[in-house]
Amino acid sequence: MTDNKNRGWQRVLLLIFPYVIIVGVFQLIGVICAGVDINNPNPDYTTLQHTIISVFNVLGTCLLLWLFMEFADKEKFINLGFQIKNRGKDIIIGIILGLVIISLGYFSLLFLKEINYTKITFNFKEVLLSILLFTLVSAGEEMLFRGYILKNLMISFHKYTALLVTSLLFALMHGFNPNIDLFSLLNLFLGGIVLGITYIHTKNLWFPMALHLSWNLFQTFYGFKVSEQKSYSIIEFTIQNPNKLNGGEFGFEGSILAVIAQIITISIIAFYYYRKSNNNSSGKTQLVQTVNKK
Repeated sequence: MTDNKNRGWQRVLLLIFPYVIIVGVFQLIGVICAGVDINNPNPDYTTLQHTIISVFNVLGTCLLLWLFMEFADKEKFINLGFQIKNRGKDIIIGIILGLVIISLGYFSLLFLKEINYTKITFNFKEVLLSILLFTLVSAGEEMLFRGYILKNLMISFHKYTALLVTSLLFALMHGFNPNIDLFSLLNLFLGGIVLGITYIHTKNLWFPMALHLSWNLFQTFYGFKVSEQKSYSIIEFTIQNPNKLNGGEFGFEGSILAVIAQIITISIIAFYYYRKSNNNSSGKTQLVQTVNKK
């Protein structure tokens, strides 16, 4: 029994070195194919270049996780959480939820005069590339953190402990982003909980992937940086006084509003599954009582 429990965290540890090598090589190939100057320590990626690199990053992640699922976990790749049956609603809710949170954040900051709208710039090609880019980013990160790491840590630990550990790893992975601080890391940690809390109940990736995509995509469309990374924006604004309320140079994910939004979201999702679990338990109890009466 102990060996069965240990195998989860052992696989996660075993994943680290191959991830660095395999995904690192694929990312390097992506950088070369995108025509990025590898001698420039701070290259300014175009959306197309960033998308090309993300394609290779996801390919490397898929290859690595397929190898681990096939030979370490002895499971099919789809068991990471890609079962699509009856998951259309999850995708729609995830997209809408991200849009609502970021929209409320933007208009709240506008109302509080923390940001100043300047202009709208619409470029159809950039919009399509941005959708593809953030779809790739969300798929790659969710496969890795929720689909494999969280899935395996749930074998070794209580599901909520596994969720906290995975969320911490998710935050630390972004720890080398420019202008990051402890408050930004807290936001990313909460983001990991938001993205993982449904997975511990469903073991399905479609909701977290949709929410992750929507959260990143609408941040950039509204003009925010995504974890300090600037991408194409439909709406542009300026910040006169960078602070914790507006997120400053790090973007919305470094703001107090993001903390509030994520805590509320976590509470709603947790309450939903708590009620659902209680209803299922009540239903089973009533069924047993009915059978016993008969």
